[in-house]
Amino acid sequence: MLFLALAAGFAQQSQQSSPMVEHTRAHTRLTEANPPGKREKLDLGTLYIPAGLPVRPPLLVFVHGEPWISEVAAQRNRMASISVAGAAGSGAYAKLFDDPQRFLHLVHEAEEKSHLRFGTLLLGGWSAGCGALRQILKDPPSYARVNTVLCIDGVHTDYVEGHSGPMESALTDENLKVWLQLGHDAILGRKRFLLTHSEIFPGSYASTTETADYLLKELKVPNHAVLKWGPMGMQQLSEAARGKFLMMGYAGDSAPDHVDQLHSLPVFLRLVR
Repeated sequence: MLFLALAAGFAQQSQQSSPMVEHTRAHTRLTEANPPGKREKLDLGTLYIPAGLPVRPPLLVFVHGEPWISEVAAQRNRMASISVAGAAGSGAYAKLFDDPQRFLHLVHEAEEKSHLRFGTLLLGGWSAGCGALRQILKDPPSYARVNTVLCIDGVHTDYVEGHSGPMESALTDENLKVWLQLGHDAILGRKRFLLTHSEIFPGSYASTTETADYLLKELKVPNHAVLKWGPMGMQQLSEAARGKFLMMGYAGDSAPDHVDQLHSLPVFLRLVR
């Protein structure tokens, strides 16, 4: 079901599924918790406010994954959070924000109910949730309001020929334009952009490895091979950085490798503070 969810919004063709288990790496998990603080139901998702936040605290809007994970990450990084989850695939998440005013309305609603004014606005998503990020960032006022974007193993697009090639495949660029814009702005220091990918190869649409390679080529940012431990027992294989743009590639082509990246959210947040 995980990989079928990833496929939503892209060409529906035969798909080569990755192994669903992997026993070599540790695949550490956060301990499920209900961190103390206030919660408010919003038009979309739930606002979480930990105790002891600074004046004009940062706000994380995070899409997909269990809400408690983004709440734990927000508490550890001393910020408020809005968790949006439950849609079936990237296309469904994108449709949640078909109304270009919905994202800014959501932030305004959170401020009204919390009686706070948020400072830095971080927009994050994992897997299919990155479809919502793409849709939000297409709206110029929403794009202008966002300071930082965390895209965790979720940038996909279609193949030009409708299927992967025997060697390097040509990718359609429509779903990648906003990521290129964000990358350029991050390199110039106008935004902060963290992009991660695994080695999962879906088969019927472009993998996060392929889209990361495409973006690095277009942005003219060199990718460097590394070999070091990351959070949750992950093994980092590559890194590319310039200005406030950072891309990190991790080993693994199984579902646990994909979930590792979601549970690394508290660490990824520290990298963009």
